[in-house]
Amino acid sequence: MNLLKTFTLLITIFMMNTFSAQQKDTCRYIKTPTGYLMVLRQGDDVIAHLENMAKTENMPSASFSGIGFASDVTFGFYDFNAKKFNPKTFNKVEMGSLTGSIAWNEKGPSIHVHGVATDDKFNAYGGHILDLHVGTGSMEIYVTVHDQKLERKVEQPLNANVLQLNCLK
Repeated sequence: MNLLKTFTLLITIFMMNTFSAQQKDTCRYIKTPTGYLMVLRQGDDVIAHLENMAKTENMPSASFSGIGFASDVTFGFYDFNAKKFNPKTFNKVEMGSLTGSIAWNEKGPSIHVHGVATDDKFNAYGGHILDLHVGTGSMEIYVTVHDQKLERKVEQPLNANVLQLNCLK
């Protein structure tokens, strides 16, 4: 009987490792006629995945929207006097709305994202998102790619990272 229990335990561990490896190798986005559809899974870092996709696909710029579950989201309210974000983190929330843009700066892709999250009591929180991880379930993000490369630059005296437009005259 002990041999059967040991065998069952080994098979269970093998299956769990196989399932875990399959989850890590899961495709995170596909091409669409206007850009990409990204589906992220539990534990995924949303901003990091958007940055990686922008680099990998060499996107000139893009806008995006999304919905889904978050294990944690950190919002930041910008204090213009102190010239920094005051962060506040919420756990186990649903992102009722996620919207933003992808541009570039001297370091690489620059993700600017805002959103609204609700908790299990239907309280809503929102604003500029500093950090976001997917919770149980998934997060769907629809990315629309634009043909013109856009950049962000820090502008003074606010010390804010501002999207720059290339207006033709």
